[in-house]
Amino acid sequence: MAFSNPSDDTIRALLKRVKTIAVVGLSPKPGRPSFGVSQALQRWGYRIVPVRPAVDEVLGEKAYPSLADIPFPVDLVDVFRAAEHIPGVVDECLAIGAPAIWIQEGIVHEAAAEKARVAGLTVIMDRCIYKDYMRLM
Repeated sequence: MAFSNPSDDTIRALLKRVKTIAVVGLSPKPGRPSFGVSQALQRWGYRIVPVRPAVDEVLGEKAYPSLADIPFPVDLVDVFRAAEHIPGVVDECLAIGAPAIWIQEGIVHEAAAEKARVAGLTVIMDRCIYKDYMRLM
């Protein structure tokens, strides 16, 4: 069975419920999609938690080398990493008990997405959180 994203209503409810978003692969470079999307999420009132090794902070928020290093719970993990990294990110999400993972537009890893879904996470894949927010909220 092919992976399918949750309904618009489910995604809208998630976007309303979420307060803290860990952004895996958040680039400190303003020209990168992860930077622009995260900046918009901040404007909309979300707390962004950059997850990127070798960076101290991005967008005024302390950065952490991995999800496991974040000392507080996050409501959503938003992933800007290539598809081959998704299984490892899913394993990290499971290890920290993250309730939801959002795999950005253009990134598809069916097996990892299914593993997360079976484990009880809300999984959105190959969708842009910015575009969905603009469309649904």
